[in-house]
Amino acid sequence: MTLFRRKPILELQTEAANDQRLRRSLGPLNLTALGVGAVIGAGIFVLTGQAAANYAGPGIVFSFILAGLACAFAGLCYAEFAAMIPISGSAYTYSYATMGELVAWVIGWDLILEYLFAASTVAVGWSGYVVSFLRDFGIEIPAALAAAPYNHVAPADAGWNVWRLFAEGWMTTGAILNIPAMLIVVVITVLLVLGIRESAAFNNLIVAVKVSVILTFILVGLAYLNTDNWVPFVPPPEGPGKYGWDGILRAAGVIFFAYIGFDAVSTAAQEAKRPQRDMPIGILASLAVCTVLYIAVSLVLTGIIKYTELGVPDPIAKAIDSLGGGVAWLRPVIKVGAIAGLSSVILVMMLGQPRIFYAMSKDGLLPPVFSRVHARFRTPWLATILTGTLAMVMAGLFPIGLLGELVSIGTLLAFAIVCGGVFVLRFTDPGIHRPFRVPAFWLVCPLGVLFCGYLMWGLPRDTWARLLVWMALGFAIYFVYGRRHSRLARRQASAGASTPSAL
Repeated sequence: MTLFRRKPILELQTEAANDQRLRRSLGPLNLTALGVGAVIGAGIFVLTGQAAANYAGPGIVFSFILAGLACAFAGLCYAEFAAMIPISGSAYTYSYATMGELVAWVIGWDLILEYLFAASTVAVGWSGYVVSFLRDFGIEIPAALAAAPYNHVAPADAGWNVWRLFAEGWMTTGAILNIPAMLIVVVITVLLVLGIRESAAFNNLIVAVKVSVILTFILVGLAYLNTDNWVPFVPPPEGPGKYGWDGILRAAGVIFFAYIGFDAVSTAAQEAKRPQRDMPIGILASLAVCTVLYIAVSLVLTGIIKYTELGVPDPIAKAIDSLGGGVAWLRPVIKVGAIAGLSSVILVMMLGQPRIFYAMSKDGLLPPVFSRVHARFRTPWLATILTGTLAMVMAGLFPIGLLGELVSIGTLLAFAIVCGGVFVLRFTDPGIHRPFRVPAFWLVCPLGVLFCGYLMWGLPRDTWARLLVWMALGFAIYFVYGRRHSRLARRQASAGASTPSAL
């Protein structure tokens, strides 16, 4: 079937070797820092507290472990693909080589949801910390200019009615726009247009700052732990998805988007100096570092303040406030670290999205404007500007909870497809050179699919409804434009091919 025509891996490897339009300037330290830059941000500084307050209580630790396990399986699969096919496009490119064009389109469209909404989500969290930081110095930004004008609460009686879940329940909040969230997106967009080397250097500096701040919070917080705050460690259920083990599952799905840093690393494969060696290091090292930090922060955070008080935009700052004047010096430090940390997450998410556009455009599935590279800066500048514009609008209009759940379901779907792709390729093309191999692939790959699917199932129905609507829009674009302009299809047609290309 032409819908499942596959792109030969040897062709992708040749393209990676010959296409020098993007500058190869990233080493293993840069790639690891990109991963840490994306992973350590809203998950620690915003969503840890909110997920503990609303879903899991101190059991948020188990949520991070569950999400971390799913990421470990997916991370190993990403490392195999990234070393074997060191080219921009991440899971989109991997899917094109293993499961065909239609699946590649689905995952590419899904990655747009993942990165675009992730940048917007984190920009909203960044706004919350900036507003709080400025307030400490007597600078008050009106709430109407620093909050989302829209929110969404799905009708309780909608069941699985996709239209009702998606279309009903919208409400206005009285705010006008989240101006700070929009401004940070504009600044990051300009930086990304200027160049990958400059962006990576900026990210390395920010990562050093925020990791230092997080370690300081952990060390100081250990002296103020109150184990009574951990009782009960898993609060009794209060309804579907609220506390109990069902709440732990729901929290794991909600916070999962915080782990997508290693996915963002894979989008920069075409800008790595030695991708066969450096990509696995960057992906797995960033995942290991961040999982340990998440677990440590969630334990300390819920140990120094009752989890019911953490449902705020700046939970770590609130926890520091609860300790009294003895550690008042730490409050501005935490906020500076949070602001820096969230800035780097926005940067990495917005670095990844244009490169997905770039890869899809080169294949003809999106218009050629998305693959234009700036002659001087050697960046996909038009795609970057479009990404920034869309992210700015969403950050200005919608709240962090709504955006975060959409990112999580998109990320989980991408990870599941990558794990399945590695499994399929081991049978369809076992002889191809793999610089990095997933150990015990027959176990790791299926477990990755199952863990990601399990976490997806724990997300709210209205999140599923929004995913289905997004995918329906994507299919419409593919069949109207992408299928007609596919370069692989045209090449096969000109060669008289009547079957999908073999790997």
